[in-house]
Amino acid sequence: MVLKTFGWSFAVTALGLVAAVLYGGWTAFGIVAILSILEISLSFDNAVVNAGILKKMNAFWQRIFLTIGILIAVFGMRLVFPVVIVAISAKLGPIEAVNLALTDKDQYQQYVTDAHPSIAAFGGMFLLMIFLDFVFEDREIKWLGWLERPLAKLGKIDMLSVCIAMIVLLISAMTFATHAHQHGGTYADKTQTVLISGIAGLITYLVVGGLSGYFEDKLEEEEEREHEEEEAAKRSGKPVSAVKLAGKAAFFMFLYLEVLDASFSFDGVIGAFAITNDIVLMALGLGIGAMYVRSLTVYLVRQGTLDDYVYLEHGAHYAIGALAAILLVTIRYEINEVITGLIGVVLIGWSFWSSVRRNRALAAAEGKAESSDDKSEVSSGV
Repeated sequence: MVLKTFGWSFAVTALGLVAAVLYGGWTAFGIVAILSILEISLSFDNAVVNAGILKKMNAFWQRIFLTIGILIAVFGMRLVFPVVIVAISAKLGPIEAVNLALTDKDQYQQYVTDAHPSIAAFGGMFLLMIFLDFVFEDREIKWLGWLERPLAKLGKIDMLSVCIAMIVLLISAMTFATHAHQHGGTYADKTQTVLISGIAGLITYLVVGGLSGYFEDKLEEEEEREHEEEEAAKRSGKPVSAVKLAGKAAFFMFLYLEVLDASFSFDGVIGAFAITNDIVLMALGLGIGAMYVRSLTVYLVRQGTLDDYVYLEHGAHYAIGALAAILLVTIRYEINEVITGLIGVVLIGWSFWSSVRRNRALAAAEGKAESSDDKSEVSSGV
């Protein structure tokens, strides 16, 4: 089951790592490996969310999502979108950007370096909003309770995450402006670009979130209407047109999943810029992560159950928060990309271990409860 589902992902992982060694030696291998691990970890949440919705869809719409949907939202976003970001930021054509990345890495690196403040501001704000909206939401399951409980209370204040994000952007822009003033020239001209890029990242998040919310509401309306029509058909003795109703509900599920999947893919793309500016290494790492999104989604749907490691979602979002902070800091200061990648891996690994300990504690508690019940039955029998 595992080999059948993950076979292509394992093959792409091996080929991607070999290609990294051939392209840039063992340093490139390390960067792609770190990027792949981070992508796979972040993709786990994507797969869990996808599987939770996908299992409600009929077989036809499941095939549509796992083929066309994944191709558009994952491969399109993760492999094409990095080129688009660099092309827009460096004011190059997409083909010119790709050719430059492959033929003149030094010049391409210079373009990316020059565009980095705007890319970091845009991506940092987008990721920061995802992190803030997560930690400000009151969740039944809490990983770091001492931190998440007070944040959940603060989250009841309307638009708090937007206000905090804008304050962080202003501080980042002011810090960069001080640095730009000292250097003068083109640095001073980029201060305004940092502000505009940051605001664009915030707007992009709000638009994606708004679309996701809209499709989610439509999905709930369709499911409620489907249930009412099914009950009415049963009462009247008429046959229920399951295919038609499932098709309409599945269509809204598909649209919602596409927006949701695109937003997850966007996280990975932006996070990759915090790890490397090399478009070839980025494509290799993101491509491996993209394959695991599909494999994990298929695996979870076929198993018919979601994973028991409940803190992984928390760990992934804390990793997103760390990447957001690092991107905003790199507007002014340079941070080693290996350190950036390891922070995410450590956070996700920590959340995984916490999930394992939680599962063991629950299993031990259930064992003690059963043992206590058995003793009570024996005592009663005596």
